[in-house]
Amino acid sequence: MSRLPVIFFGHGSPMVALEKSAVTRTWNAIAGRVGKPKAILCISAHWLTRGTAVTAMPQPRTIHDFGAFPQALFDVQYPAPGDPELAGRVRALLSPMSVTIDQGWGLDHGTWSVLVHAYPEADVPVVQLGMDVGKSPADHWAVGRLLRPLRDEGVLIIGTGNIVHNLPAMDWGNPDAPAYPWAERFNTTMVDAIAEDRPEVVIDFAAMGEAAKLSVPTPDHFWPLLYVLGARHEGEAAEFQPNFIHHKSLSMTSVLIGA
Repeated sequence: MSRLPVIFFGHGSPMVALEKSAVTRTWNAIAGRVGKPKAILCISAHWLTRGTAVTAMPQPRTIHDFGAFPQALFDVQYPAPGDPELAGRVRALLSPMSVTIDQGWGLDHGTWSVLVHAYPEADVPVVQLGMDVGKSPADHWAVGRLLRPLRDEGVLIIGTGNIVHNLPAMDWGNPDAPAYPWAERFNTTMVDAIAEDRPEVVIDFAAMGEAAKLSVPTPDHFWPLLYVLGARHEGEAAEFQPNFIHHKSLSMTSVLIGA
């Protein structure tokens, strides 16, 4: 079995699940290049945990973890099966770290809003990994490192979030407006560091000062990128499609590594 790539998807708004756009077509094309994996392990910006956890139910529920959106979005279901065996494998790889085997979460919109486009048949088992809020950026990267063997076992590791994610600063009425200078600078610096395989720059993103504070006001949407970079093998090339900033402060940049 050949080694699978790792992917970070800039997932944007939950409404992307209902869209047919250049972004969603690109996601589908990326999945087409990868092919159908044995299973998917997803690290979503929308599952923050106390301690590390992994979903292990046979049939995870579709979680509609958002508020004032159209009913059509609440009607979306992504009935992919779970994979308790994969959950156990994740726990073993992360040992001696304590990992909770979770039976209550499911698939949140950070996962299914991407997968409805990437794997619309919902026939690939999906497991989510919870991000421990007590870990540092370096710790999150290190967890991704421990998960690298899954790539040689038919498991597609994906992270979903956003490199730049400042909702209060967004220009909702003008999606194609030029990005704020701080957002452009931060996104470009992170992309360049990833392209040059310098994960230390991404781990130490806060060193960018004000640009980092504005681009990453909370770390939840940034952390999934660190897992993906941790799962990277040295020398693997990275591709960036799409790579732009929406509404001035929401980066839709996705990263495909090792394809």
